Amino acid sequence: MSGALLAAFATLAAPAPVRAQVVVVANGSPITELDIAQRSKLIATSTRKTPSRQEVINELIDDRLKIAKAKYYGLDVGDKEVNAAYENMAQRQRLSPAQFGQMLERSGISPAALKARLKAQIVWSQLVRGRFGASLQVGEADVANALRTSNQQESVTGYVYTLYPITVIIPSDAGPGIADAKRREAENLRGRFTSCDSGIRLARGLRDVAVREPVTRNSSDLPEQLRDMLARIEIGRLSAPEPTPQGWQMFALCGKRESAADSPAKKEMREKLYNERYEAESKKFLEDIRKSAMIEYK
Repeated sequence: MSGALLAAFATLAAPAPVRAQVVVVANGSPITELDIAQRSKLIATSTRKTPSRQEVINELIDDRLKIAKAKYYGLDVGDKEVNAAYENMAQRQRLSPAQFGQMLERSGISPAALKARLKAQIVWSQLVRGRFGASLQVGEADVANALRTSNQQESVTGYVYTLYPITVIIPSDAGPGIADAKRREAENLRGRFTSCDSGIRLARGLRDVAVREPVTRNSSDLPEQLRDMLARIEIGRLSAPEPTPQGWQMFALCGKRESAADSPAKKEMREKLYNERYEAESKKFLEDIRKSAMIEYK
């Protein structure tokens, strides 16, 4: 859930009470007016578009059918897995689960409604991946052919980087003037940092500067923006300061070697092909389930 979605939740007014009147029954599982109202708001906040009533009902029907089919194959998702997914959403917003739930409730959305949606997503993913696992696999030849077809170079080189995170710390109660001064300190350190041996020692000797333990990252695991930034930095130099909650953070590039693992281009293409196959199998499987489903409108 993005920051924009968090803002959308905060600005939506709580709806008027909705009765738990049953509207449709899917394979014996009832869907109420309350379910529809809750899911409508979830969809609206995540897509920034108001769904039609039938779109919402169709999604709720699909969720009921997905869960029922998973149970038929002996699959079920417990509260532990659902709560873990819910907590991950809260953490991405830098909120505790309790705070996240309060934010949802202020917008008229029950945490239970979101968890119901998460449960259907998790169990369906497990079912599709388990049932169609062999056909979802993407081989090296598939990736190579796709890269050639899209005019991307198959031999795009991947790298393994060794990085030292360095932060010029800004006190929590600092005003804009101090923050600007700390940025100038960071830029000054960057200019004096000409090798990792001397630069790390220099940074560790400065006040309000934290040098963390080195990290090793494959370029295929890094966001494109960070990959581009590292490609422009010489070994033994610092990246430009970036603001974080702790202060101005930089990365010292202290190692760079070619990687035998996937390059970023290969990894992105592999994920793209896998997702396309997953979506195709998922759509066809759900269509087949719907054909034999008992759906009764009240």
